[in-house]
Amino acid sequence: MTDDFSPEPGAVDLFGNPVEPLRDRRGRPCFRKDKANQDFVAARRAAGWSHEMIAVELGCDEKTLRKYFSRELQHGRLMVEGMCLDVLMKRAREGHTPSVRQLQERIDRVAPPAPKPRAEPEDPRPEPKGKKQERLEAAAQPAEDYGSLYDRIPRQ
Repeated sequence: MTDDFSPEPGAVDLFGNPVEPLRDRRGRPCFRKDKANQDFVAARRAAGWSHEMIAVELGCDEKTLRKYFSRELQHGRLMVEGMCLDVLMKRAREGHTPSVRQLQERIDRVAPPAPKPRAEPEDPRPEPKGKKQERLEAAAQPAEDYGSLYDRIPRQ
């Protein structure tokens, strides 16, 4: 198989010299990130693989792995669990009974337990009063020696 940059075998130029490829293919091959590689990295990270193991299996350097797949390396477990829940939800909507049961078990396992009814205390304590409430109550009941309002008006 030949690409655009490699000449036909045995090809010569106008002077009779062998034709060389336009670009030298030395060094690491170019790495491209795609959805299949993202899923691959997320699944391996969720399974507990190290960065080195994933890089070897993917065929790239660890630095390249960290550069292109940092999100998958950090949150791989959450991503895979989310994909599994999406599949379970889709199957549950189709009426697949085992999927419904498994989805319900996952929800029950994660959901907080139902709160227990609170027992009423036998001896309810009165709530503490604030300063404003104390002043309003004191104003509603004037002192007994306060007297009449007319007694306080000076006469001329």
